[in-house]
Amino acid sequence: MYMGGLDFSQGSILGIASIVVCVLSKYSIPLAILGGIAAGAAIGAINGYFYVCRKIKSFIVTICTMFLFRGFIKYLTTNAPVSGSAQLVMMDSTALKTTCTVIILAIGFILFRFTKFGTYLKAIGAGEKAAMFSGIRTDRMKFWIYVLAGAITGFAAFINVIKVGSVTSSGGNQLETQILIALVLGGMPISSGAKVRFENIIVGSLLYIVLNSGLTMMGFTTQMMQLIQGVVFLIFVVVFADRESIQVIK
Repeated sequence: MYMGGLDFSQGSILGIASIVVCVLSKYSIPLAILGGIAAGAAIGAINGYFYVCRKIKSFIVTICTMFLFRGFIKYLTTNAPVSGSAQLVMMDSTALKTTCTVIILAIGFILFRFTKFGTYLKAIGAGEKAAMFSGIRTDRMKFWIYVLAGAITGFAAFINVIKVGSVTSSGGNQLETQILIALVLGGMPISSGAKVRFENIIVGSLLYIVLNSGLTMMGFTTQMMQLIQGVVFLIFVVVFADRESIQVIK
């Protein structure tokens, strides 16, 4: 969203990477982590290839890969959930998950706020042609962003697996919707560009957790919670969308 693109395949990436982590955890935990990151990066590379090289809109590409890999997840978990090693489950601790989250956020904050990397992303989101004429290699940048997004989701799969120890056919389901709702709640402009702030990610994630936990405490069913979240998402999009620059979504 920094550069004006969308990715609806994050849930499927999480599911596939979680399966890879579970399988490889029976051999080695470090290998499982690297395998999850590699699986996520590979799917991200597929998204990047069709988006950058084949010039297909990002939301079309990622919706296609979402359904494609969701089918793989259901096929691989048809007979039974894919379980990880006992050692993987024993790693579940609040300290580990918090530390990993803080480290990833710190790295992301530094990259987006204090390096050319973040500046280039905002420039591409604000105006890709202008960014290209200014010397930014926009196609290469966009490709590696999708690879990086997939790799980070692959690492998130490790965090996801240590909480439950296995992957079912619903692994990662609705994750992309949760991400979009969280970002919109945090004030992330769908039109991207110079108004994007890294703090939108943190604030939005916390607000989404509060919303989700509050609805759960009130006793709403899963279906009703999804309905309410959808209404909230629609309201925020209608109120805060920049209609003059919305056409930059790629």
